[in-house]
Amino acid sequence: MRSLGIEGAWALEPKIFHDERGSFHEWYRSAQFREATGYDLPLRQANLSVSRWGVVRGVHFADVPPGQAKYITCVRGAVLDVVVDLRVGSPTFAQWEAVRLDEDARHALFIAEGLGHAFMALTEDATVVYLTSEGYAPEREHGVHALDPDLGITWPEGIRPVLSPKDEQAPSLAEARETGLLPSYEACSAYYEKLRGGSVSD
Repeated sequence: MRSLGIEGAWALEPKIFHDERGSFHEWYRSAQFREATGYDLPLRQANLSVSRWGVVRGVHFADVPPGQAKYITCVRGAVLDVVVDLRVGSPTFAQWEAVRLDEDARHALFIAEGLGHAFMALTEDATVVYLTSEGYAPEREHGVHALDPDLGITWPEGIRPVLSPKDEQAPSLAEARETGLLPSYEACSAYYEKLRGGSVSD
């Protein structure tokens, strides 16, 4: 797994084996994950979304602890997947990185608790599968507006972003910070250390 410029985000670039039958690759290996992060992925839920061309989902995040880490890949079509550092006090606070996930390269992305996640569908019926460390808990889940100019995510040109009503109403980064909605880097770092020490209970 390759570490991105934001602490807590890794990209997997697997080797794909092709033959006359099709292809095979490993998109998750626990030993490889532990080597990169220092802990095991506590799997609680697996999700699948199908999106029309131009749909933007996010930027989503959850309260920490326990937050919601995500391990993501695109099994059909293509998406531009974005990780945003929303941890107040982080050296890379408000910075973002984008990784193309598609059915050809079969890359995957891990996003740790406290980081924001969003993606734009670059094809029709873009299908994203992701594993999460916690189940859906609406009272703990929040968003920041994906088109906030202060956040400045560079979405592909020539595609009109399509957001859900909920994501359209999400606060700006500044508003989320002012209202105390964002997680702190200190709380997230402490939670990562608990994971590495195996002290987070199942």
